[in-house]
Amino acid sequence: MNITNLFFTASEKYPDKIAIYEKNSSISYRQLAKEVKATAAYFRKAGIRPGDRVLVFVPMSIDLYRVVLALFYIGATAVFLDAWVSKKRMEVCCQLADCKGFIGIFKARVLSWFSRDLRNIPIKLKLNGKIYEETTCKDLPPESPALITFTTGSTGIPKAANRTHEFLNHQFDALREVIQPKPDDVDMPVLPIVLFLNLGIGCTSVIASYNMKNPEKTNINKIVSEIKERKVNRITASPFLIETLAKHLIKTNQKLPNVQKIFTGGAPVFPVAARYINNAFPYSKNTIVYGSTEAEPISLIDAGQVAAAEGEMTNGLPVGKIDAGLHLRIIPVNTDNISNTTKTNLNNLTLTNGKVGEIIVAGTHVLKNYFKNEKAFAENKIVTEDKIWHRTGDSGFVKNGELFLTGRCKQLIVEENKIISPFLIENKLQGIPGVSSGTILQIKEALVLVVSSDLKPEKIKPALEDIPYDKFIVVHKIPKDPRHHSKIDYEELKNMIKV
Repeated sequence: MNITNLFFTASEKYPDKIAIYEKNSSISYRQLAKEVKATAAYFRKAGIRPGDRVLVFVPMSIDLYRVVLALFYIGATAVFLDAWVSKKRMEVCCQLADCKGFIGIFKARVLSWFSRDLRNIPIKLKLNGKIYEETTCKDLPPESPALITFTTGSTGIPKAANRTHEFLNHQFDALREVIQPKPDDVDMPVLPIVLFLNLGIGCTSVIASYNMKNPEKTNINKIVSEIKERKVNRITASPFLIETLAKHLIKTNQKLPNVQKIFTGGAPVFPVAARYINNAFPYSKNTIVYGSTEAEPISLIDAGQVAAAEGEMTNGLPVGKIDAGLHLRIIPVNTDNISNTTKTNLNNLTLTNGKVGEIIVAGTHVLKNYFKNEKAFAENKIVTEDKIWHRTGDSGFVKNGELFLTGRCKQLIVEENKIISPFLIENKLQGIPGVSSGTILQIKEALVLVVSSDLKPEKIKPALEDIPYDKFIVVHKIPKDPRHHSKIDYEELKNMIKV
């Protein structure tokens, strides 16, 4: 097995079709296939062998997919770091991955001069290294690692998701079922894994001029121009970008009638945001996908259904029908590590429909293990006789076959035998005019309500009557996660405010 076979099959079927547009450049499937093989030949000549790990520090680009496909092709493992990661975090990841090779853009190579961990990687590969000679694709056992990606977070041992060739193949099938891509689609995928899906289908992908490191500095006018110029008919992006794009289109009274499908995920999409998306893209089928690094997709829902829940979302955020390829259960929140148990014990632990608890999932497109991190496995996996379950860390419940979210388990607040969900309060706060976002934290036994707004506190307080809090703070900006810029970074927020 080798996951690159999907790409080479598509390249033989659609050789002259554009595979990827990047700014003013483009590459056809035929040329990309030729360059992947040439890059693979260069890697082999440089000393990279099957099973070797190579640290890849290349932003989303034609080069990134050429490099990663070439590594897969020869049976090596691509270790991928996000562009926004700090030097300290990069070095921790580097030590954990124990890479044989390193490849990166010029800035990354300069950084390597000042990092002992990067300097110690034996083989430094040239980004444009290619040898045009015959080379063959390495046939691999299905469990061979293809891609190692690190989850977000700034402390502790990083969780390194170990994506095997078999796992990527199953994820490909699951995403294809959800997205239902067609070869004549022109997609703007801001989520890197989706561009791999497109390359296996024969679609054309447009890499947006999106500022991954500082999303708020993205030139949204430029992205609108790229959508129009390239005749994009599908967009797959984080909620932050989709909502920003939607608000811009409404403000400037523009429509993008060519866009037929929108998929967004990676963070919650509340009713207010869903309404913006539907209003801005009335000609499109707008779908919200719930999932995680370890399990994507888990469920999906039409944005119209979420928008319709505005004012009615008192118990949980609807995230739709559970993916047909998944097993899903709800277990009590704050359950200790139960990495090894039996089906009977898990059955006894499972909560009935309507009860709030932690969401756990199992299936072929659910990640089975982490790279060199037994602690993460013990905390996040449950092994029974026939399945490896993943603990999502999200709380929620199932009702009438539909899944509802109630927020991260760690953020739930128990107050006088009552559970307060910051997640549900965050939804209420989004609906208050003049408030962009907000949440509630428990700090030193006090409930601290924090909102992001330019308004003075006395202007906001009348709308907070049904929200319990001991202290109220207004800030200019609430920190968000570095990857999607959509989820609240609770730890950073706690560090930011002084209580």
